[in-house]
Amino acid sequence: MERFVDVILPLPLPGGFTYLLPPELEESVREGCRVVVPFGRKKFYTGIVERIHALRPEGYEVKEVLAVLDARPVLLPVQFRFWKWLSDYYLCTLGDVYKAALPSGLKLESETVVELNPDFEAGERLPEREQCVLDLLAEEPALSVTKLEQRAGIKNILAVLNALLSREAVFVKEELKRTYKPKTETRVRLAPDARNEHRLHIFFDELQRRAPKQLDLLMKYLEQSGALGGRERPVSKRDLLQRTGATQAVFTGLVSRGILETYQEEVGRLGNGQPVGPLGQPHVLSAAQQRAHDEIVAAFREKHVCLLYGVTSSGKTEIYIHLIQEALERGGQVLYLLPEIALTTQITERLKRVFGNRLGIYHSKFPDAERVEIWQRQLSDTPYDVILGVRSSVFLPFRRLELVIVDEEHETTYKQQDPAPRYHARNAAIVLASYYGAKTLLGTATPSLETWHNAETGKYARVDLSERHRAVQLPEIIPVDIRELAHKKRMKGPFSPLLLQYIREALERREQVILFQNRRGFAPMVECNTCGWVPKCQNCDVSLTYHKGLNMLTCHYCGYTTPLPLRCPACDGTDLRARGFGTEKVEDELHALLPEARMARMDLDTTRSRSAYERIIDDFQQGRTDILVGTQMVSKGLDFDRVSVVGILNADTLLNYPDFRAYERAFQLMAQVAGRAGRREMRGRVILQTKSIDHPMIAQVIANDYEGMAAGQLAERQLFRYPPYYRLVYVYLKHRREDVVEQMAQDMAARLRTLFRERVLGPDKPPVARIQTLFIRKIVLKVETTAPVARVRSLLLAVQREVGGDPRFKGAMVYYDVDPM
Repeated sequence: MERFVDVILPLPLPGGFTYLLPPELEESVREGCRVVVPFGRKKFYTGIVERIHALRPEGYEVKEVLAVLDARPVLLPVQFRFWKWLSDYYLCTLGDVYKAALPSGLKLESETVVELNPDFEAGERLPEREQCVLDLLAEEPALSVTKLEQRAGIKNILAVLNALLSREAVFVKEELKRTYKPKTETRVRLAPDARNEHRLHIFFDELQRRAPKQLDLLMKYLEQSGALGGRERPVSKRDLLQRTGATQAVFTGLVSRGILETYQEEVGRLGNGQPVGPLGQPHVLSAAQQRAHDEIVAAFREKHVCLLYGVTSSGKTEIYIHLIQEALERGGQVLYLLPEIALTTQITERLKRVFGNRLGIYHSKFPDAERVEIWQRQLSDTPYDVILGVRSSVFLPFRRLELVIVDEEHETTYKQQDPAPRYHARNAAIVLASYYGAKTLLGTATPSLETWHNAETGKYARVDLSERHRAVQLPEIIPVDIRELAHKKRMKGPFSPLLLQYIREALERREQVILFQNRRGFAPMVECNTCGWVPKCQNCDVSLTYHKGLNMLTCHYCGYTTPLPLRCPACDGTDLRARGFGTEKVEDELHALLPEARMARMDLDTTRSRSAYERIIDDFQQGRTDILVGTQMVSKGLDFDRVSVVGILNADTLLNYPDFRAYERAFQLMAQVAGRAGRREMRGRVILQTKSIDHPMIAQVIANDYEGMAAGQLAERQLFRYPPYYRLVYVYLKHRREDVVEQMAQDMAARLRTLFRERVLGPDKPPVARIQTLFIRKIVLKVETTAPVARVRSLLLAVQREVGGDPRFKGAMVYYDVDPM
């Protein structure tokens, strides 16, 4: 009897694809296994078997499965169910979910570029077909799968490449963009000559007469390393120079005399390497933490989801650690989600100390091979018991999931923007947990209004933790009216006199400062002072941001760059001026005002790699940096002992934003940034600069009145039909021609109105109405939360099919953003 398989392909196409199973593969294939299948004329892809059956499809010729790649499924039944929910709820295809869920190494296709691993050494003779592929890659190190197939003359080459990938003999090109390199540190030790005590005394005498600065540095090294005591501790060169204030020239002098030498030592990266020392027990909880812990445990008997509403620095992480340990003792697994894993190295270290090698870390900045390894380990008999990761971790396979923790649940980075599926990891994690019968804990000091409403109405349990750990006081928030100061010409760039005074006082006390400005680059725009010309992106409907370090104008939407013109192309004038402040300009102005201060900048431009995040945070934590300037990255989960002053340079950029969530987000960001000040024995100060000193939101931030803000915002949202009382769906239409997209949007909106009536708004131009040469229109759909999702989906897709069938709109794109942020 003929057997067929329904296969999910990593393509954004609706519907499934059915293939014929050749008799020789029938025994080896199972649901959840990967298979190689042809698609179109000359392409082939790695698909995942969704169903095996005996129903021959009608109306087209069925192609055969070429190869089976797995002996055991890579996808568990519960994951299929989860993928289906994501596809249905977020109005995308199963192919979109597949593309987002699996690491690249698990989904080879014709266009994948394969590269030879130069470090690979075969421990045994390889099969002929594998050796043939390696020989071809030795001649030309990077080839696409299609070219490899042609040159090797091997049919079904994906199975051969899959075997080579598992041997780590080859890499897929996507990984090579971020090739994994060990993180090393330059360290210092005594040179062989100086290890002899007699020779060391001769060096001392010589340095005393000729080079007292070198002698001082040598003495500090000996003190720091304990070399004379017989137990030499490792000393980093950077640490040594910064602690002693010595110059590079002084250090080079000691090296050239043969007294000191440098060497490279590999140091642990985030989540890599063995845990430091023996595993420790979690800290004993304080009375308030223990009470919150017990309330959470009790709440989980009644409800599946619990909100832990705890002020900043109240010790929520310590409660999480106790709950994780209890789940592991019961034989369960835990998923711990963070909004930005690279910013929370401190949490990683704390978990490593308690859970050691039972902790796995999953993050998109890891090399692809590493992510494939974690995926496969989760399917093995010895999976990680705790997974710490960002939003993509919800896709990992689990067999015994018992607890999901979503830390800082209000963060917008949990929402995937592009490409599809545009899912919210918090909501997806709650659904995933429900499939396993697991519990979900949402932790934050500033809950999202949706979560707060669910807790208020009894859908979720709520536990409050209202005192900071060790009774540390909440910071004093001081508002500063910069409109008045600017009028009196008393502002120095973006800094008020009061902020500068507090920064100087903190530096004198050897304390640290964080400055928050929610715009990167040097200036949001450049303008000709003579005629008002502003440089715009040629692909998008936005002005270009000036980056002084590169002397380039950059589009933050499509990446287009162009040099800063010397003259205005409109009037030939030379008076081009930067308008506004980005983090780069803040850093620049601060250098001019406080040249002696050591500062670092943390934004998207300075943290492109995983190691860059860690270096900036590590330097600040170790006291090698005095002032940290950053965007919203500095608000997330950072815990520094010596920060006494936090400056919010312009609160108005957060408040004056055309979005119904603007006030909620402004409160969350300001409260979270403020929470970075005064973390241990001292009360911190927050200088909140604003031109809207009388704005009610400013008073609520100063009073830390989250509940007042929430009550006001929820009343407004109920009145104007916004979440959490209504569900929003944004319908986006894109086309290269503006007249075509406008006509299509009007047509689609008219059809939707016949079905949804006054629930449809638009079409309108979004704030940025052209991105990457495509013109955009947006239709807003507001649906009651009680409306059945399946019905809404079927009506939307039916309208899309009707409109899409019109030949006038050929080449247009339609996509949906459900529960947009």
